[in-house]
Amino acid sequence: MTEQLMQMAAAGRNADIGLICDAAMFRRCVTTDAWAALNVGGQAAYLASDAPSSWDEAPSPDADLIDRVVAFAANMRIVVIGPGAPRFDAALIARLPQLAFLGELEGDRFAQRVDLDFARSRGIRVVDTTNGSSYPVSEWALCLLMIGLRGASDLYRRMIAGEVLERDWLQDHVSFRNGELTGKRIGIIGCGHIGRRLIQLLAPFHTENLVHDPYIAPVLGEVLDLHLVGLSDLLARCDAVICTLPLTPETDGLIGAAQFDLMPRDAVFVNVSRGRVVDTDALVARLERGDLWAGLDVLEPENPIPVNHPVRHLPNVFVTPHIAGVTAACGPRFVMLMADEIRRFNAAEETRTDLVSRSELAAGKVAGAR
Repeated sequence: MTEQLMQMAAAGRNADIGLICDAAMFRRCVTTDAWAALNVGGQAAYLASDAPSSWDEAPSPDADLIDRVVAFAANMRIVVIGPGAPRFDAALIARLPQLAFLGELEGDRFAQRVDLDFARSRGIRVVDTTNGSSYPVSEWALCLLMIGLRGASDLYRRMIAGEVLERDWLQDHVSFRNGELTGKRIGIIGCGHIGRRLIQLLAPFHTENLVHDPYIAPVLGEVLDLHLVGLSDLLARCDAVICTLPLTPETDGLIGAAQFDLMPRDAVFVNVSRGRVVDTDALVARLERGDLWAGLDVLEPENPIPVNHPVRHLPNVFVTPHIAGVTAACGPRFVMLMADEIRRFNAAEETRTDLVSRSELAAGKVAGAR
């Protein structure tokens, strides 16, 4: 069915909405319902494109591919791009005189595929719907938090090793001392899409939520019943800390030895952001003391984690291979959210997930956007 849908989409004529990405992205993201939603905003068509893709590096120039894009999108008002698309730089954008809306499906908030400053100078609205993955990431953060509070990584390793665990020793285990989430004080570093979704998930547990994110509006504290605090204060006061920050020059290595030393005994540290936000050596040093519990979906170095890395063997660590945002539902959600943004744009409403400028990023004006 997906192949038939791709062929039909590629055969579209007189379209005013264009989707440009590689075939793998199309198969992962474009279901029948997602394609129908995209077509509500106009007549959509698909162009297969296979430029090398990375969150960290812009695609290399490809003159033939750019000519194909111009031929495809010259008369389109709305273009949606994803992995496989060429970089929409000033030269390419200037050749698309009708372009008014440019959507990035998977730019991780700081897309390498768009010259955002030039697009803005032309009055083009640029949005990114990578936040579609924030739903499973926040769910996995909650799961890692509860695993950490129970010390379940230790219990699991011991049971798999064949140890017979009796309940009468539990009073000496963190599962007994610290095992309930209800009423805990939880620290969230970065209050972007993941952080805000996590706050919703925490609501039934009546947690007290402390947030460190100097870039959010103070009114959000009142709206979401949050305590907005400094990073050191959050680390020292919380039973558990969850890091949801994007990787930026400002957040690279933000959490190191001094920060981990602030965390109290039996605290839980969860990282579902990027491995480089944390000084891995400092984290391992604190974990080896045996008085901190960690749930890690990311680590530096990221996949693959070296076979002999200490986190593979420490009993107070539960580690997964950067799976938090990788689910079958995420791909179609990227497209459905983009269709929502196109509807808002066509209705002259404000879009909700505008792309963040690399120049703003370099100037240190962005933190918890993820």
